[in-house]
Amino acid sequence: MKPDLFIGIDPGKSGSIAFLPADGEPWTIKLSETDHDIAGALIDANLGRESFAVLERVHSSPQMGVKSAFSFGQSFGKCEMLLAALGIPYELVAPAKWQGDMKCRTKGDKNVTKAMAQRLFPSIKITHANADSLLLAEYARRNNTCN
Repeated sequence: MKPDLFIGIDPGKSGSIAFLPADGEPWTIKLSETDHDIAGALIDANLGRESFAVLERVHSSPQMGVKSAFSFGQSFGKCEMLLAALGIPYELVAPAKWQGDMKCRTKGDKNVTKAMAQRLFPSIKITHANADSLLLAEYARRNNTCN
């Protein structure tokens, strides 16, 4: 069955989860919300829907401190665990892959993805916090492997 809800997850500290339904307007939730709110949003969004998610494949970088790297890994792990626990099929995609396919390689400039997200979703207030997750959801819609 073809998915009718596409989910994009940017697991960074100021990241978010974007929900892109086939039959409506997209919306996002910040990962800074409580774990209960995030789980509830995923559960509510998936009721009666076939979903497919893309979770950004991230890793720590040498300039991160130990605490930052650990927190980053925890956020990624929570997101992956929620998808698995809820039975939502997902794919891990590296930033270079999805940004290349979406024609918005940042090379460190987050304004590139923000501008692309604003072009694709003009009815939504795009911020640095939600731009990547919305683009990941759109990447999921365009490239999902659950056909």
